[in-house]
Amino acid sequence: MSAEVVVCGETMLLMLAEPGVPLEHALSFRRSVAGAESNVAAGLARLGHSVRWLGRVGDDPAGRSVLAQLRAQGVDTGYAVTDPEAPTGVLIRDSHPARAIDVQYLRAGSAASRLSPEHLEPGMFEGARLVHVTGITPMLSESAHRATWRLAELARAAGAVLSFDPNIRHKLGPPDRWREIVGPLLARADVVLAGEDELEVLGVPDPAALLESGPGTLVVKHRDKSATCLTRDAGAHHRPPFDVPVTDPVGAGDAFAAGFLSGLLHGSDTPGCLSRAAAVAALVVQCPTDTDGLPDRAGLDRALAAFTGTGAGTETVIR
Repeated sequence: MSAEVVVCGETMLLMLAEPGVPLEHALSFRRSVAGAESNVAAGLARLGHSVRWLGRVGDDPAGRSVLAQLRAQGVDTGYAVTDPEAPTGVLIRDSHPARAIDVQYLRAGSAASRLSPEHLEPGMFEGARLVHVTGITPMLSESAHRATWRLAELARAAGAVLSFDPNIRHKLGPPDRWREIVGPLLARADVVLAGEDELEVLGVPDPAALLESGPGTLVVKHRDKSATCLTRDAGAHHRPPFDVPVTDPVGAGDAFAAGFLSGLLHGSDTPGCLSRAAAVAALVVQCPTDTDGLPDRAGLDRALAAFTGTGAGTETVIR
């Protein structure tokens, strides 16, 4: 069966410390899933899109848990590979709304890092309208780097829109390594969603200049949590964030991407896509883990109505 959306990348078991307790002092942890591409996959699946995740996990309890949780979100894992010779990556972190969050990665030699071009086949992308990947995937290993370029080729051959989020993680490499490995992928994508700080790391001082030879749509996430979408045809549109209490900021960028890409798939205009993106991000940061707050379509519609003060969604309790 074909999928409307295909994502490819690393997914790890997340062990989230009890809220508000620094990682070094935490005694209890909650199990969940962490992974930029799989977060977007879960967000799009919750919003009613058919989504396929491509990736590798270990033949271990963590891998089985990851696949079970993705399936529970409605994500197709039929092409996922279970690697008997490498472990599933693990991410351990704490959770604070107003202080730095400590993250520990256990991913060296993981099954995800063993992704190679030969693991990707044209049939996986048949019928796809959108393919999404982040800069984390090519930074995992040389073979994963080559696989990311293969992914871009297969997306183009399938006639799908290629969406790319640099998603810079400094623990994966220094800035010059990110510029070398991830920078060239910006020009290959059709849609780029990037933080302004990430574009600076990647050597893009003028985001608008990127549109001349690269993507047709560029979404810049600013340091004040607002976002600007620039397109070749429709100019620039700006969207401030919705004001909500923050429980855990991790996962906001992936939630934003899921909301924006869902808008594109539904044919929304640029302001509509930005509003959906900001609303999904606002819902996710009010909950722990990267995916707890992801809404379904009805939940997103209610949230938008409440945030904008329109319609029946302004009710604070759904009875």
